[in-house]
Amino acid sequence: MLIIPTPLGDLDASFDVNGSLTRLMFVPPATAIEGDMNEAQSHTARLLAKELYDYFSGTLKVFSIPIAPAGTSFQLQVWDRLLAIPYGTITTYGQIAVELGGANLARAVGRANGTNPIFLLIPCHRVIGANGQLTGYAGGLDRKAGLLQLEKAIVSRSIQSQPQLFSDN
Repeated sequence: MLIIPTPLGDLDASFDVNGSLTRLMFVPPATAIEGDMNEAQSHTARLLAKELYDYFSGTLKVFSIPIAPAGTSFQLQVWDRLLAIPYGTITTYGQIAVELGGANLARAVGRANGTNPIFLLIPCHRVIGANGQLTGYAGGLDRKAGLLQLEKAIVSRSIQSQPQLFSDN
């Protein structure tokens, strides 16, 4: 286990023996105990800390950390779909359900989203309710809102800094 401070709270990270991230969750301050790590785990931990810093600084949009979430076949399908949601965009549980086989799967998608063991890297915060409202986030709706606001601000800043290709003349 490794505690990594972020602007939205401490994250507790766990790794498998190969150094792949298996768990990344928000935790109350000073609740987890750091343990010994092998070389592969230490390497991934250092990279994770750097990438999280870069993400919160607005300079990283896609993580390169190897991940190994454990879940059912359906959960893995949902989490794989979450990985395809572009930085700064949102989707709904219903949209993911339709992509995975039918609108009737929306609640199952919500449950799978809620059991996501690797916050941020598997971006479950980018999924909202069909009515456009923020719904369920194991890290708390305030953190979900904070993550979405961060990404929106970075995308807006990127768009504003793009050169104008066509003049109005």
